[in-house]
Amino acid sequence: MELTLTAGWDKTFPQSDKVDHRKVTFPNRYGITLAADLYRPKEAVGKLPAIAVCGPFGAVKEQCSGLYAQTMAERGFLTLAFDPSFTGESGGTPRYMASPDINTEDFQAAVDFLSVQEDVDPDRIGLIGICGWGGMALNAAALDTRVKATAAMTMYDMSRVNAKGYFDAEDSEEARYEKKRALNAQRTADFKAGSYELGGGVVDPLPEDAPFFVKDYYDYYKTSRGYHPRSLNSNGGWNKTGCLSFLNQPILCYAHEIRSAVLIVHGEKAHSCYFGKDAFAAMMQNNPRPENKELLLIPGAVHTDLYDGGGKNAIPFDKLETFFKTYLD
Repeated sequence: MELTLTAGWDKTFPQSDKVDHRKVTFPNRYGITLAADLYRPKEAVGKLPAIAVCGPFGAVKEQCSGLYAQTMAERGFLTLAFDPSFTGESGGTPRYMASPDINTEDFQAAVDFLSVQEDVDPDRIGLIGICGWGGMALNAAALDTRVKATAAMTMYDMSRVNAKGYFDAEDSEEARYEKKRALNAQRTADFKAGSYELGGGVVDPLPEDAPFFVKDYYDYYKTSRGYHPRSLNSNGGWNKTGCLSFLNQPILCYAHEIRSAVLIVHGEKAHSCYFGKDAFAAMMQNNPRPENKELLLIPGAVHTDLYDGGGKNAIPFDKLETFFKTYLD
């Protein structure tokens, strides 16, 4: 499909005068063309360390991945914030699908692109994955030896949450069967209709008795803080069968074999914090390079505080700068 790229600045954060910005495109291994924003430190010389950034799950590059990319570019890195396949300005049909394989490939395709840029050192490339793309970034790091350092921010393990539910409350054969039965019935309905029914983004209006994490998402995606017209979570959401393949394709099987540097950052008060803690513990079991792995918990921070700082500077950009300068040296 031919991509339509927005020419003007339409981010949820102000444009920095410290970096140069331009739109770029690149293909992944499945022939899908991805759209991205490239941020470069102004007046930088020589070959730079580079970082590919993506997430959260259901967001677009005009939201927090772009904020991370622009801020890290201010600190000396060439950065690439991209929309995953099937979403935002990137290609891929049907729209609003997700795939553990293709979305891991999206990160690797970003590494492909960065590796051949004249102003990038191909031996100094890292990843930042946010929310669901934190888990995907770890999956890419386990697969791609070109990746030298990875930061997973406020991460979700999308395979785990789809297969077991939140806090593993649906971790039974019966619960998974019922979920698969409903999703496959939806496949039949979609095929008959000739279109894919959307699951809905963040609930709106917000019920008074909504769980805190739903209120947390609403505060970001449904207000001027983070709303964007191309964001799935801000609008109609993924299609209902969009995450079906995550049910039986776990993404972190070989995280314990990651040799490159990893920093997992989570808010101490985040509903999702158990994903980060458990992923770190599993990654450290018999890992051949435990010395370059770290778990950092941000006191008092909730899940979306690591999207944009939450009004309290919760994103540890100084730590990220030190981490990447150390391991992309």
